[in-house]
Formats: sequence, structure tokens, C-alpha cells
Amino acid sequence: MSQREVLSITTGQPTSDGAGVSLTRVFGGAGPERFDPFLMLDEFGSNNPDEYIAGFPPHPHRGFETITYMLEGHMRHEDHMGNVGLLESGGVQWMTAARGVIHSEMPEQQQGTMRGFQLWLNLPSHAKLGDPAYRDFAPAEIPQLTLPDGMQAKVIAGILKVGEVEHHGIVQRPDTEPYLFDLHLLAGNTFSPQIPDGHRLLLYVYEGALHIGDQEVGKGQLARLSDHGDVQLRSELGARLMLLAGRPLSEPIVQYGPFVMNSREEIEQALRDFRDGKLA
Repeated sequence: MSQREVLSITTGQPTSDGAGVSLTRVFGGAGPERFDPFLMLDEFGSNNPDEYIAGFPPHPHRGFETITYMLEGHMRHEDHMGNVGLLESGGVQWMTAARGVIHSEMPEQQQGTMRGFQLWLNLPSHAKLGDPAYRDFAPAEIPQLTLPDGMQAKVIAGILKVGEVEHHGIVQRPDTEPYLFDLHLLAGNTFSPQIPDGHRLLLYVYEGALHIGDQEVGKGQLARLSDHGDVQLRSELGARLMLLAGRPLSEPIVQYGPFVMNSREEIEQALRDFRDGKLA
């Protein structure tokens, strides 16, 4: 079978969000169709409390899902539905905003390192005004594999196939059918993840360097691949990366801040609902 082509390699840009949390925007903003069904990926990481302590005070979302994956640190979630959760090192929070959620994410620490990722995953038009949902997953709940060559994988969403054995992630979603893996390749490792044909495939290297064919993807870089064919990953010196794959929705994407809908009229309705206290 043919190999997937690397369509682009981009470098994340420093920015801030929430009440002044320093982070790297890996992708998001203009041209979201390139990443469909994903909307945004942020990486946050600092051992300076001034860069994260103000956190993300109460704010709304509508029309998509947020996935927060902590590498280090503790973050407390509270929302209008009465959910309260503590996101720990190695844990995952999966929130389906759908018709509306108002929540906060605040550091549960005064010092030390806080490091992780937040991913926005779009919802199809028929689910954007559905029921919101929230779930915390403790580190021990997330399948973690060590392959014979020493490579490690955490299977957050989707199915990781190794040989003839399938390892199911903690979350399976309809429509977008997302794959979300945290992969740790040792020096000299090669790996060929089995991604369904037609899925958009994104690879973000957060430590080390990765080779896809004859192209190198370095620390802080995102590779966007074509939607068909096989892919082989290798690392000469070792790499840690997030693998994101999902089935494109191929629907209009209209975003205004924390609202992502299919038309301007739906965005205006979201703004009215939020103003009138009807969003959540």
C-alpha cells in the first residue's frame, strides 16, 4: 500500500489563554478545515507558578468536545452541572460541551511543574445541541503498553493495533472516531500505527525528534499527513509524541471564541443564550 504523504510541518506559537496561562498553540484559528475533525491543540508546561496559577476561571463552551491530558501537575474542574474533578498527573478529562457547559479549570498546586495538553474535537451538526457530559479518568484507567522493543504507548481514545491484538482506549466516540495516543519511542525504534483510511492524521512531537520517511519532525513541531495509506515512524535518538487521528466531518466550521457551530446564525444564537443565561 502507498505511504501517507507529509502535507505540512508547522511549529507551535507561544500565546496565553484563560487568566494569563502561558501556553503553546500547536494549531487552531484560521483554516480549521485542514485539521478537521480537530479544532485546536494547546500544549502548556511551566515550573513557574506565575505562568499558570491564575488558571481558567468560569467560561462557556458550545458545539465541541474538550480533552485535557495532564503529564504533570494537578488541575481542578468544576462545572454548572455540579461535576467536580481533580485531574492528576497522567490523567485525562473528557468533556462534551454539546449545547453548553460553563466550567472552570484551576491549578490545585502552588508550586512545581504543570504540564499537559488540551485538545478540541468538533461535534457533528446533529450532536452540537445534544446533552453535555463530563468524565475524569485516573491514570490507572488508561491502557499503557510496553512493546518488546521498549516503545511505550498510552491509548486514550480509539484502538491501537499491535500485530493481531487490539488495545481499546478509554474513550470511543461516534462520527469522528478519534484516535489519541501518547507514544514514547526509544532511540532506534520504528512503529507503524494502523490508522483507518480516510482519517486525518496529525503527529505532534513534544520531546526529541521523529522521522516520517525522509522528513524530520523536531520538538515543538506538528506534522499533518494525507488521509490515505500507511505510515512508518522512526526515531534515531528517541521521541515523545501525541498521535491524533479522526474522521473528518466535512461540515462548515464557524468559530467565535468558545463556540463552534456550523453557521453564523448559530453562533449569534449561542451568544444570545449565554447573555440570557440559557446556554447551560
